[in-house]
Amino acid sequence: MFTIDAHLDLSMNALEWNRDLRKPVAAINEREKGLNDKPDRAKAVVSLPELRNGNIGLVVATQIGRYVAPENPLPGWHSPEQAWAQTQGQVAWYKAMEEDGGMVQINDLLSLEKHLKLWNDGTPNSSKPIGYILSLEGADSIITIKHLERAYNYGLRAVGPAHYGPGRYAQGTDATGFMGPQGHELLKEMERLNIILDATHLCDDSFWEALDHFNGHIWASHNNCRALVNHNRQFSDEMIKELVNRGAVIGAALDAWMMVPGWVRGVSTPEGMNCNLEVMVDHIDHICQLAGNALHVGIGSDLDGAFGREQCPYDLETIADLQKLPALLTKRGYTESDIVNMMHGNWLRFLRNAWK
Repeated sequence: MFTIDAHLDLSMNALEWNRDLRKPVAAINEREKGLNDKPDRAKAVVSLPELRNGNIGLVVATQIGRYVAPENPLPGWHSPEQAWAQTQGQVAWYKAMEEDGGMVQINDLLSLEKHLKLWNDGTPNSSKPIGYILSLEGADSIITIKHLERAYNYGLRAVGPAHYGPGRYAQGTDATGFMGPQGHELLKEMERLNIILDATHLCDDSFWEALDHFNGHIWASHNNCRALVNHNRQFSDEMIKELVNRGAVIGAALDAWMMVPGWVRGVSTPEGMNCNLEVMVDHIDHICQLAGNALHVGIGSDLDGAFGREQCPYDLETIADLQKLPALLTKRGYTESDIVNMMHGNWLRFLRNAWK
């Protein structure tokens, strides 16, 4: 079944992990054998060929470049200008993949419909480009508000104002506090440009403030449920209900610590914690029960988002195994129409409405 994944850090993997994503996953992992600079070396699950194998023809692909103040212990760049430069390198990689024929940017309704026609023409996927919608995960790299329009002009269509910790425009995961005037200015400019607000990673204070100040289109590219894993990274039931009221779609994520309670990084294992794709369906089902329908949830896997097979469902060898989800959803009683919506239809309905 044609599938959309609303969150993949492709350029980060290409530039910071030095992965040639045109290669099969097996080739990427073979080349990384013996490397120990990152815990997920030789455990990758994402590449362009595996996306094609999994009929995942459209993704939301990120730029990411966090600014960290001197007292901030998180990894990141020491000035917004450095963070901006990092994201520009990531844009250059996407453009190089376009020139190579492996990817194509999707940034309006015309390009979306043209791409869908290509991917549903009945021919093999092996030579089809992966469509990507460009998103910015954390807005720290937007040096000034004027830089947002520059980013829009090269294709940026969604922005998450925060990532981890305190940010320049909003407060993120494990932080507290509000967005303030600069964040409000960012939201206003996003609304003017019709840039989608990605509510993922906003701390509770900034989440509610963002929704109070933003009247444009909102989604949550990769987020799970606090009721199942009690952490501020997750959405509370109240947050999920408000997103549903705003017409949002929430992408279920596959980072194991977000899927099962009690995960200890570097200690827990997917098998030991019984973390499989059924757990993803638990989170999907929770959102559907709160919404009263299957119209507000999709896939936002975050696979290879600084973790690999050591920290994702044990029954997922590569991202192509997302095709196991329809059978699992059928077993839970979801209809064919529900499953089509969750695999791609909800994201398409959202985009068609946002870009009409």
